Amino acid sequence: MPGNLPRRRAPSGNWNDLSIVNVSIVDIIGSVKTRPEDLMPLQPAVFHILVSLANGDRHGYAIIQDVAARTDGEVKLGPGTLYRSIQRMLELDLIAETETRPDPDADDERRRYYRITPFGRQVARAEAERLSALVALARATGLLSRKA
Repeated sequence: MPGNLPRRRAPSGNWNDLSIVNVSIVDIIGSVKTRPEDLMPLQPAVFHILVSLANGDRHGYAIIQDVAARTDGEVKLGPGTLYRSIQRMLELDLIAETETRPDPDADDERRRYYRITPFGRQVARAEAERLSALVALARATGLLSRKA
């Protein structure tokens, strides 16, 4: 029996009649058509990656550089955060790995390129609208000036 899972006897009384099924939450969520709102709020790293890919395909290191440049160095994605986020985003169909590559002479063949999917664009737009509403609320309550 794998891991520390409790053992239970099958209805037949035979221990061998049970099989263990390994299912992740992504398997469950991915099997149901998810709405963008179902994924809100996004983790900041996920939102930054979607924003980075909104203007074109990029490989991992280019995403890290783009996020740092867009945020004036305030957000620095580490490789672990980037690639864990990318894996989850691929499973949720927010992004896709693309076969299209730049000029092979100027590119490292080990790089993987990613593209935002139509669903990923919908999710990024929904998150931007959610964040915009929060900023409007902060302005309305005087927590944020109108020029910020």
